[in-house]
Amino acid sequence: MSIYVGNLSYEVTPDDLKEVFAEYGTVKDVQIPTDRETGRRRGFGFVEMSSEAEETAAIEGLDGAEWMGRDLKVNKARPREDKKPFGGNRNNFRSRY
Repeated sequence: MSIYVGNLSYEVTPDDLKEVFAEYGTVKDVQIPTDRETGRRRGFGFVEMSSEAEETAAIEGLDGAEWMGRDLKVNKARPREDKKPFGGNRNNFRSRY
């Protein structure tokens, strides 16, 4: 399971995040998504620790903590939701021509 880390500064790098979470155990992976169009970091990330106990300790220790001028939002990551396609229901589309 991954940890969601929200309200990150746009200047945070994966190495920065790894360093902070390493205080709570072994960090297996860090991801900070970027905007497809601008390439700018999106202000949140995901951290994977080596054990459930380490994840719990990191969440308890960092949720609400101030870091780089922002109050972190740290919790268990939820599974990604499937998004519906844009433009409504195409199955009911009828040509006007």
